Amino acid sequence: MNFDGLLTLSPWVYLGITLVLTQITIAAVTIFLHRCQAHRALTLHPVVSHFFRFWLWLTTGQVTKEWVAVHRKHHAKCETEDDPHSPQTRGLARVLFGGLGLYQAECRNTETVETFGKGTPDDWIENNVYARFRNSGLLLMLVIDAILFGWVGLIIFAVQMLWIPFWAAGVINGIGHYWGYRNFETPDASRNIIPFGVLVGGEELHNNHHAYRQSARLSNKWWEIDLGWFYIRSLELIGLASVNRTAPKTDFVPTKRAVDLDTVKALLRNRFHVLKLYGSQVIRPVLKMEFKGARARRQLRRFRKWLTREDLILSSQQRLLLEEAIRESSALKVVVEYKRRLKALMQPSVQETDRLARLQEWCASAESTGIEALNEFARQLRGYSMRSV
Repeated sequence: MNFDGLLTLSPWVYLGITLVLTQITIAAVTIFLHRCQAHRALTLHPVVSHFFRFWLWLTTGQVTKEWVAVHRKHHAKCETEDDPHSPQTRGLARVLFGGLGLYQAECRNTETVETFGKGTPDDWIENNVYARFRNSGLLLMLVIDAILFGWVGLIIFAVQMLWIPFWAAGVINGIGHYWGYRNFETPDASRNIIPFGVLVGGEELHNNHHAYRQSARLSNKWWEIDLGWFYIRSLELIGLASVNRTAPKTDFVPTKRAVDLDTVKALLRNRFHVLKLYGSQVIRPVLKMEFKGARARRQLRRFRKWLTREDLILSSQQRLLLEEAIRESSALKVVVEYKRRLKALMQPSVQETDRLARLQEWCASAESTGIEALNEFARQLRGYSMRSV
């Protein structure tokens, strides 16, 4: 039996239509569910907001309140046993290939939904259509694909159904906390998978997001591409969206020699970036200088990771090895202690005036240690300032 749809197209056109449909779904997830609803990084025009809600009902069956709740809990409990989908505690394979199951299991946790799902749509259509008949939208999408494209429509529908569970629930939640590069030393294991965030609308830049979770823009370096941000800016230009927050901009001003409140503000806003710089500009050079010889070079990479990565939890044996290495090097002992002091003055419990005095003392003391890498970092830190944008 011939099962052709209303449209008979070339294979390349079918492929293009599939990519467009999946990209609309990706845009709905990253712009509406993630950046708008979960983090309030932007505000959408009601027409755009409701289009995304309707489209997600057709293509994912996801309820806004549930998605937002699971994601907010992920941030609140990141890399712990209570994290709904951490590969650090559940294993990479389980999250990568079973991410949808983990998401659905957490959605059934009413405490999670009620605690973390506040402020999401609570109108008549949400409660009586999208949440009550969540699978009806998927059935309607199947019918539409079949009528328009015939048997090819069944393949298109299958791709649509697998796209978000694999890329978002699997790849981003799994690989995004396991493999990739880090711009910021966050206390979780988040990674930027690749700098070209186009397949999943910018969500590949996951470490950037964990550093500045309330930023509407996920790219941070000039060479990083956030397709979701391009969509948001396009909506903003035609008056259909407004950006509430982006990551703060900072500069190192060489002529600025005094540590002031502006320095403190920049330090707090960019503490994960500062820790990353401390690891690369202070700890790594000192390790390279102190550990020489064949045996030491073999250990260099291991110690460098243990001392610069904020997300690592060392075993008792690893901690003993590290403590022994620190005892054997006076310079390493100094830079590790100064890192501890720098992190301590960035704690939320420290009063602003006390923080300023402690940062001034830290810079002056660091510059007097005689350790070149630490001296240079302290001089650079004096010029840390918020950028006017």
